[in-house]
Amino acid sequence: MERVKLSAEEILANLAELNYWKFIDGKLLKRFAFPNFAESLSFINKIGEIAEAQDHHPDINFGWGYAEIFITTHDAGGITTKDFELAKKIDAV
Repeated sequence: MERVKLSAEEILANLAELNYWKFIDGKLLKRFAFPNFAESLSFINKIGEIAEAQDHHPDINFGWGYAEIFITTHDAGGITTKDFELAKKIDAV
């Protein structure tokens, strides 16, 4: 399936369907908070499994008590429907 870059209007419309995701610097971004490092790591491992199954891999920063997820479709040069699908799956974790 070809990944087609969404317009600004399409991004905003899709963003309204997500909880607390932001569109910054051409990427979807969400920061998650956890009570400790172990739970942050567990969350990241779950996301890794989802990303592998989707063949769509986010950029991730994490540490003690937090995880930041950045999603974009590099080969399309921006946000696609694939990014929103991944964000919804991450929220379901």
